[in-house]
Parts: sequence; structure tokens; C-alpha cells
Amino acid sequence: MSSESIWDQSAQQFQQIFGQGWAQAVQSFQKMDLGAPTGTAAPAVVQLSPAKLQALQQQYLEEAKALWAQGLQGKPEVKDKRFAGEGWAANPVAAFSAAAYLLNARTLMGLADAVEADEKTRARIRFGVEQWMAAMAPSNFLAFNAEAQKKAIETKGESIAKGMQNLLHDLKQGHVSMTDESLFEVGRNVATTEGAVVFENELFQLLEYKPLTAKVYERPFLLVPPCINKFYILDLQPENSLIRYAVSEGHRTFVVSWRNPDDALAKKTWDNYVEDGAIAAIDVVQNITGADQINALGFCVGGTILSNALAVLAARGDEPVASATFLTTLIDFTDTGILDVFIDENFVKYREMEMGSGGMMKGQDLASTFSFLRPNDLVWNYVVGNYLKGETPPPFDLLYWNSDSTNLPGPFYAWYLRNFYLENNLVKPGKLTVCGEKMDLGQLTLPTYIYGSREDHIVPATAAYASTQVLPGKKRFVMGASGHIAGVINPPAKGKRSHWIRADGKFPGTLDQWLQGATEHPGSWWTDWSGWLKGHAGKQVAAPKGYGKGTKFKAIEPAPGRYVQQKA
Repeated sequence: MSSESIWDQSAQQFQQIFGQGWAQAVQSFQKMDLGAPTGTAAPAVVQLSPAKLQALQQQYLEEAKALWAQGLQGKPEVKDKRFAGEGWAANPVAAFSAAAYLLNARTLMGLADAVEADEKTRARIRFGVEQWMAAMAPSNFLAFNAEAQKKAIETKGESIAKGMQNLLHDLKQGHVSMTDESLFEVGRNVATTEGAVVFENELFQLLEYKPLTAKVYERPFLLVPPCINKFYILDLQPENSLIRYAVSEGHRTFVVSWRNPDDALAKKTWDNYVEDGAIAAIDVVQNITGADQINALGFCVGGTILSNALAVLAARGDEPVASATFLTTLIDFTDTGILDVFIDENFVKYREMEMGSGGMMKGQDLASTFSFLRPNDLVWNYVVGNYLKGETPPPFDLLYWNSDSTNLPGPFYAWYLRNFYLENNLVKPGKLTVCGEKMDLGQLTLPTYIYGSREDHIVPATAAYASTQVLPGKKRFVMGASGHIAGVINPPAKGKRSHWIRADGKFPGTLDQWLQGATEHPGSWWTDWSGWLKGHAGKQVAAPKGYGKGTKFKAIEPAPGRYVQQKA
């Protein structure tokens, strides 16, 4: 029999096998039970677009045939960093399994895109398929991971023994190690900017930082970080600390350090975090400095809390904040990015029943949720490195912070889900009552600086930009490159990334329209923000010689304080 006839026969068998797999994949999609859509009793039925299905099937068979031909030549093409090591390239069988996996992954994602349904259903199917395919990669299993096998042989099994030690260590600590956590200590080599705790209540400690300049601006500066994480993301190392940068620019700087909630705070509400958190911090900063007005910054959920605090104060006839900065903050929750796949009436009702009257949203559960938003980078990458290869992940301050999770009080969390993520009530004047006051963001006429990150998957840049359509005062919007954290923590000295500014001060209805008139600038957005903030900081005065004021607001302990040390 000729080589051509052998190939033809093999190709026909291969096409038949893959055709059967295709049929099974389609049947699996059509049988998917997505549960009942909100407000209905019947489960959703998955329908696939016939035209997309036919095109996808043809593409699948063509790519499968090409892969088979590459496999016979011993050179299957693999372009994915998970399979980039020499062990994969040197093992044709392993390379073929990786290439076949990638073909199936592309096809399954194509099937997800072929679903005829509403956007939310399509997003949920796509998210589920992504999770499944990420988990089933051959690189995640020692039996298929050529790179891990190669290392086991080279180390005479030592890498496997070390991997087991790493696994037992992570099981004991309750989360996958993303960095060598033993190399970091809060207050020693992260969160090191010099300062003192000058006030505390059951929700937060207020930190005041030692001036680095002979003079400071007369209006003090308060940062309200997210309570879903610890504040030292803004003070990791001296060279990438936004807090230290603000101090070095001449601002008398204060920061809210939220307490990591335990059972004693299990009944705390959104109102508590606004009234006894942000509003209390604003009041204390005014009392310590004697300033009629301060400047404030809110980051992520801290920005949402700050916006609520400002609206409550405005309803009471108070305007203690001269300007506000909102970093990657959701105020209009129309576009909540990938997190929207979790949110519907049934999910929110479940959370309300579970913890709406008391209880705790565990920090590790929150951390796991955010990690699985990027499963290959933040989960399986470390499973492979830590356990299959027996490696110790390199030291990285940001990932140490990412693993230092915080709890949330159940009532706070459940109320936040319903009124913001599900019903988007904050942008509806008079709809919400917070701290006894009707919310109306239209009363916030103060100038604002609004920042969004282009690749942010938690607060999409479009969602950050949406605040420009809600806040009526004079505004400046800046979009930076990278994601939710790396886009924000981008010091000027590094010379990294870019940011976009529109000079004409116009804010059309969408981010895309805004970008049409925007200009890209190299480097960090921090310098632009610093110039803007100085314009609202007043004149310069002599820097204070000590912390706090008198006996009422005296230094309690050195920064970063006790609250940030509490583990979830």
C-alpha cells in the first residue's frame, strides 16, 4: 500500500474520531442546565447558531487534519506559554497532546460564542468553559507535563518530594502560595513609610505620615483604600508607594487602615462603613489639622464608600472635601465586567439569607473568586510550579499583599451586592437612603479626578469613565495602561506604560468617543494627578513637628499599626 493511501486511510479514521467528538461536544452544550433565569421558573435552553456551528465544524476539521499532519512529521505547532519549556518541544507526544488540547479549547470557546442567548447567559457559558479548559490543561497533570517529568528525572525525584512539601504547606495555610511569603513582613519590608496611628475606632485606624518636606500644603490629604483588601497596596516598597509619593510631593497625608473584621463586627452594615469609617476619618483629619476642607482619594470599593460619604455630607449641607480622586472606582454599576456572571436575583437572595442579618464573608473565599477570574495566571500557574515542579515562587511584594486577604461583614456585603451590583441604585437620585440621607450624586459639585485602567477586569475602564456622566462638577479623566492594580501602582521613576488624556475637557457619552479625542502620553499618570491635586491643595505652610493634635489625637503606635497585622 502506498504512503498516500495510508495517509488517506489514517486521515479518514482521524476525521471520523474527531467528528464523533464534535457531535458529543455539541450535544453536551445543548444539554447544559443553566438554571432558571431571573423571574422565571423554567430552566434556560441552550440553542446554537446553525451558521456559526457549521463554520466552526469546518474550521475544526481543517485544523484537526493539519494537526494530524504535523504530528506525523513530529512537529506539532504549539504557541502557549504553558507549553513553552524545552521538555514539551523535545517530546513529540507531549507537544501533540498540548496542540490537541489547544485545538479543543479554541473549539469549545467557539461553541460558547455560537450560543444564541442573552449576553449574560453567553458570558456565563464562556466563563464556565474557560474555567473547565484552564483546569483540564495537560500541563496541570504530572502524567502529561513533559517539563515536570524532565525536572523529576534531572533531580532524581527531589522536585516531586519538594512539590509534596509545598502542597502540604499550602493545605495548612489555606491558600496556594503565589510568592515566598516568609520573606515579607508588614512594617518591616512592606508598608514602611514612617508615620503613626493618631485615631482608632472599631472599624479603622487613622495613620498620619511624617512629612518629607519642610513645608506642606494647607489642605491635608486623606486616602480611603478598599476594605476588601489591606491598605498597603498603596505602600508596598518606597520606590512604588503612592503614599510615600504623596508625602514627598508636600501633602500632609492620612490613610484609613480598615480593621480585618472578626465575629465582633459580624453585624456591621454599609452605613457603618460610611458613617463610622469615611465620614469619621474626614472629621478627625479636619480636627487634627484645623483645615476647613481637605482633599480625599478613594480606591476601588474605597472610592464607592467615599462617594457615598460625600453624598451624605452634601445632604446634610456639609462640604468638608475640596476635591476627590476616584481610582478604578465603580459609581455607576451598569458595566461590572466579568464579575457580572455571578450576580443575579437568586445569587443575591442567597447571600441575603445566608449573611444579611449577620455573619462573615470570608476573605479566602473572596480571594479565591478573584484568582479564578484569571485562572491560568493566578491559580494553575502556581499549581504547576509549586507542586509538579517543586519550585518556590519568587518574592513579589504585590502577590504577598494579594494573599493577605480580609473578611467582610455579611450585612455590608449583602447590601452592597443588591443595591449596587444588582440594582445600580446609587445613580438613581433619591432611590437609596444611606446614614439616614437620600442619595443624590447630583449634589456633588466638587472637582474630581477619575482614573481607569485600560485592561482592568474588575472595574472596566468603561465603568470608571461612566462616573464622568454622573458627577456634575469639574472633572479630569485619565486612562492608564495595564490592569486593576498594576495600572494604579505605576511610579514615574519606572518609566513604564502609558496614559491617555483628553485636553479639550469634553466628556462624550462613551469611553470610545472620549478616546477619539485623547492623546497617549508615555509613562505614569502619577505626575499628571500630582499637578492636578496641588491645584486644589492651597498654599504651603510649615510642616508639623509631630503627629496628631493634643491629648485627644496623640500618637497611639507607629505606622502601619495593629489593624493591618490582623489575619483573616
